[in-house]
Amino acid sequence: MTKHAPKVLVTKIGLDGHDRGSRVVASFLRDAGMEVVYTPPWQDIPTVVKLAMEEDVDVIGVSSLATDHLIVPKLMQALRAAGLEDIAVVVGGIVPDADEAVLLEAGVARVFHPGSALEDIAAEIGRLTQQRREVRI
Repeated sequence: MTKHAPKVLVTKIGLDGHDRGSRVVASFLRDAGMEVVYTPPWQDIPTVVKLAMEEDVDVIGVSSLATDHLIVPKLMQALRAAGLEDIAVVVGGIVPDADEAVLLEAGVARVFHPGSALEDIAAEIGRLTQQRREVRI
């Protein structure tokens, strides 16, 4: 991993209130030594962008068990507009293959599907953090 622990924002945008998975991932990442900023469900894009900026996060993890992942391209646009395009965004949850292609095209770094190993999620967040910090030097 990096010299300083990765800082990740775990959030849910839109109206999807199913947060068990995001809580499990957030707990695992914290146990893996990462600094985790966790939001409750029902966040809006401006709030997520503001929090990402204030907390200087390396990665934003968006959880979606409904179709709220379709809002993520708007999040990507808002991050670019705020000058935060260097923050990696990953999405986890139920994402159909066709929607995954849309997310990746919008700039999402990675999509994790149900059953993804927590260790793989943590490793990818560590890799994305290191990549971000190397670019910022």
